[in-house]
Amino acid sequence: MNHQEMTDRIANGQGFIAALDQSGGSTPKALRGYGVSDDSWSNEDEMFARIHAMRSRIVESPCFGCGKVLGAILFEKTMDGESGGKPVPDRLKERGIVPFLKVDKGLEDEANGVQMMKPMPDLESLLERAKAKGIFGTKMRSVIKRNEPAGIKAIVRQQFAEGARILAAGLVPIIEPEYDIKAEDRAEGEKILLEAIEEGLDALPADQKVMLKLSIPAEAGLYSGLVDHPRVLRVVALSGGYSTDEACEKLAQNPGMIASFSRGLLQDLRATQSDEEFDATLGAAIDRIHAASMA
Repeated sequence: MNHQEMTDRIANGQGFIAALDQSGGSTPKALRGYGVSDDSWSNEDEMFARIHAMRSRIVESPCFGCGKVLGAILFEKTMDGESGGKPVPDRLKERGIVPFLKVDKGLEDEANGVQMMKPMPDLESLLERAKAKGIFGTKMRSVIKRNEPAGIKAIVRQQFAEGARILAAGLVPIIEPEYDIKAEDRAEGEKILLEAIEEGLDALPADQKVMLKLSIPAEAGLYSGLVDHPRVLRVVALSGGYSTDEACEKLAQNPGMIASFSRGLLQDLRATQSDEEFDATLGAAIDRIHAASMA
């Protein structure tokens, strides 16, 4: 797929985006969920080898390339690895799946009710390398913990500022200001978030588009206007800690949003499963998430 083909696939495809981008901090938890204990690896390289084996098993599963998965978000080491004897981005595109790259470097400590992204001084060099490997877009996450308007607006400004650097490199940024689903004031805070995002979108040049990755809103349909915004390529939803069934049920109440789940996709996969069991489990999750995304 060339850039235009990938753009069309993301904008118009009937499916969802898989989040396979667990980083160093979240990898041990992901491995434990997969049934791989901490004592099965003794250093970071071995840990990443274990998680890469899991991701490669997902990528090579017959159901992953069935057409229901539009894209996959990768961790940097996954981008640099191989699956099926080919570089992962090339293998994904061969299977009709658009590759994205997680580019943020983690979160700052909470201040003003939010966790901003840590600085990314080497972003341009990473983007150059990603583009050379055939990556289409990027993802960067920050987190809103409570309804403090100044913090919410600051987090959105940072997301769009970093997004401008990504657009300048010729890649499509996924703007992800996650709202903690456990926050008691989320319904009101998400209205502030919506206004801030709309301001950021309206300030973009007319020929530029971004993607948005948001928590499934407390008020169903809140983000319907973003789905139709001329500078938005696609609005995707994170599972945010919900189980697969919970996330799918809530997503189905928000037409136009499609899934970009991690836990919701991977929660029932185990290293000890046979290939047949693994493929059946992954396939069932893909079918549920796809149906919710198309509701």
